[in-house]
Amino acid sequence: MKHPEYSIQVALIGWCDVIAVAYPDVGRYIATDPAGARTPQAGMRRKRMGVRAGVPDLTWPAARKGFHSLWIELKAGKGRLSTAQTEWLSYLATAGHLAVCCHGLREAMDAVAGYFDVMVAR
Repeated sequence: MKHPEYSIQVALIGWCDVIAVAYPDVGRYIATDPAGARTPQAGMRRKRMGVRAGVPDLTWPAARKGFHSLWIELKAGKGRLSTAQTEWLSYLATAGHLAVCCHGLREAMDAVAGYFDVMVAR
């Protein structure tokens, strides 16, 4: 598959939408515009609009457990963080947010469940 992180994110969002019935804040997420091949003109438009390289894939703007919000960067398999992604995660953590990189769907579900104290059947 060419974009395995896409599949992970779609599955995570589907799970969040189901869980949001019992835990409404889990359904209040924001997805970042994903990177990808674009024309130089489209890239420039995105940059002027405020899209920045390295910003994590998903955000939950709800304060929990002493953090301002939850930010997740998704990776598939042995995917590695770019320098920009590492810098953003570090910045967000320093600013009081829980900012994590999750490898795979299970890690991402565990991060969301842990942040929101969601009871998940295993």
